[in-house]
Amino acid sequence: MIKTETFPVEGLMCANCAMHTERALKNMEGVENAVCNFASLEAQVTYDPARVTPNEMAEAVEKAGYKLVVLQQQGGAENNVTENIEEMRAQNFLQAKRRTIMAVLLTTVVMIINMFFVESDPRLGYPLWLLATVVVFFAGRQFYINAWKQLQQRTSNMDTLVALSTGIAYLFSVFNLFFPQVLGKDAHLYFDSSCGIITFILIGRLLEARAKANTATSLKKLMGLRPKTTTILREGRQEEIEISKVVCGDLLLVRPGEKIPVDGTVVEGSSYVDESLLNGEPVPVLKEQGSKVFEGTLNQKGSFSFRAEKVGAQTMLARIIEMVREAQNSKAPIQNIVDKVAAIFVPTIIALALLSGLLWFLFGNEPGGNLTRALLSTVTVLVIACPCALGLATPTALMVGIGRAAEKGILIKDAESLETAKHIDTIVLDKTGTITEGRPTLSEPLTALTPEQRSILLSLENRSEHPLAQALTTSLADAEAVEITNFQSLTGRGVSGEHNGTTYFVGSERLLKEQAPQLVAQSEEKTENEALTTIYFFTPNALLATLHIADRVKPTSRAALKELEQMGIEVHLLSGDSEKATAAMAQTLGITHFRGGVLPKDKADYVKQLQNSGHHTAMAGDGINDSAALAQADLSIAMGKGADVAMDIAQMTIIQSDLTRIAEAIRLSRKTTRIIRENLFWAFCYNVTLIPIAAGVLIPICGFALPPMFAAAAMALSSVSVVSNSLRLKWA
Repeated sequence: MIKTETFPVEGLMCANCAMHTERALKNMEGVENAVCNFASLEAQVTYDPARVTPNEMAEAVEKAGYKLVVLQQQGGAENNVTENIEEMRAQNFLQAKRRTIMAVLLTTVVMIINMFFVESDPRLGYPLWLLATVVVFFAGRQFYINAWKQLQQRTSNMDTLVALSTGIAYLFSVFNLFFPQVLGKDAHLYFDSSCGIITFILIGRLLEARAKANTATSLKKLMGLRPKTTTILREGRQEEIEISKVVCGDLLLVRPGEKIPVDGTVVEGSSYVDESLLNGEPVPVLKEQGSKVFEGTLNQKGSFSFRAEKVGAQTMLARIIEMVREAQNSKAPIQNIVDKVAAIFVPTIIALALLSGLLWFLFGNEPGGNLTRALLSTVTVLVIACPCALGLATPTALMVGIGRAAEKGILIKDAESLETAKHIDTIVLDKTGTITEGRPTLSEPLTALTPEQRSILLSLENRSEHPLAQALTTSLADAEAVEITNFQSLTGRGVSGEHNGTTYFVGSERLLKEQAPQLVAQSEEKTENEALTTIYFFTPNALLATLHIADRVKPTSRAALKELEQMGIEVHLLSGDSEKATAAMAQTLGITHFRGGVLPKDKADYVKQLQNSGHHTAMAGDGINDSAALAQADLSIAMGKGADVAMDIAQMTIIQSDLTRIAEAIRLSRKTTRIIRENLFWAFCYNVTLIPIAAGVLIPICGFALPPMFAAAAMALSSVSVVSNSLRLKWA
């Protein structure tokens, strides 16, 4: 069975690193797909456990120069892996912080000695050398370790640039310290440059790590909703147990102020429950006998007991967390371009740095000597040309954008869906459960039916998956079910079945015309209100009942439709209801494009026609009958209270079935895409502008030369600025 799992990866320093890790995993037999995210420092791997194990994947990644961390679950807890990851990252951050503080202190001393004392007393060059050695080879040792690993794999990354630049400056300074007579006046010491580069890069990475941690706050919030223990009721006794030990069927007690541990149904008691972090709604929801409750939601004043129905990875919260994690680690199409650039970036920069140094050495006319200028030009180009900002531009924005959507009750399946949403100019809406509340009720009681007919109608509708069936079964709660043979679900039209040799039908006007056209005239006489949904209960020879069903429009639907139109999105309404009922609904809502009496295939064809006309089309629905149209659409949106099949197909899921969230999702998509473009523009402009300056093009013009330490500071700032720009989405 194919499995998708997420692993933390250590040693990722740039987009190139992520690409190398990804390639190492993809080349393994049994790995279906792998995506390595530089922003989250995780690899999402789809693999066959029968052909490859996580430990084998870890070995392959280690050969590539990185570390894939395999953390085992303990005691059946599903959440402890995430906790271990966070603990590991906190420890790594603390270690990095200590190294950075040490580097800052020692570098400060090195700079003071180099600027004010070493020229007057050359002997101070020796303690300068010792201090620089500690900074370069202790605080900055990871740069050299990683660069060596890359060299062994015949590849290169950001650490290669840092190791080359600081190593060149350090070795040149050591040579001049011990053999000053060789170069004479050109025998300068650049220990301050090598230390400064290391220190500024360490500071930048520390700030970058803190900023990147903030991009995942939405996911952490969702994970923080999970309680660790709960109270189980067994034989009249209360017992506190770990969440991991709860199984389906257990009776659990929830007290005031406690979080609900798993999904289930209330058995006894009542209370108001805060579901805001699942659905984005601040108003608590009343829960009483028969109500559904969900893991992680917060009970308020009352207490109740409920029966556990979904536990572990099957709960709604677990599914949301997994969906958000997978979406955040997915790749947007635009990232493929970035990966191609990153693949050739580092080798190109090394070549440019060497070329710059060679040109200055051969053709320079520097008072301090061409060799010194050549060295400084080479080092500065190597330092300034960090591809980190380029690698962070897309994934950080996606992580924040997808996380922010989850906070609003919008689940986005992958990065491609988020990118697709910004192009949408047309949306097709199902009626029942999408525009309406999806809680249909009969407009009048079924008094005209005999007890036997009521029983037959109940038995037929009990087996129907259509949302309207619930209205009938609720009204027939007092009837007793009877045996039905040859039951058929007639897609988009209704149901049929036999009882005591007679065939009975329940369905739309279309079904009536197909099976008993002679009864159509009689049915028209009994249809009074066009705004109501009308279904018919009949045999081939008799119309037994004309049933009018009402389904209220959601309070937010009108405002949502108006907002979509203001955004330039054309709204279309499709329904399996009669043309008259659909037209009445469309007129009420101000929708000009509509069609009634459509079958599931008709919905898909309608969407295809819009696409063929050049429209970028979204489809929003909640039922099995919408699945074909959802699959056809450029962007598929499932209303969260609908069928699981619709949610499985959909690229977006609106948890609370609120149409206003669709407009929010599209708006967030557009903003996220804009942030990505801004990030990429800044990253490219940074490199295009500063690499020539680092190479020294301004020296002949105005005499300005970019110091290597300033280059390191600019490089660190570029990464931090990209991440900070992405964080703006947290307030979108």
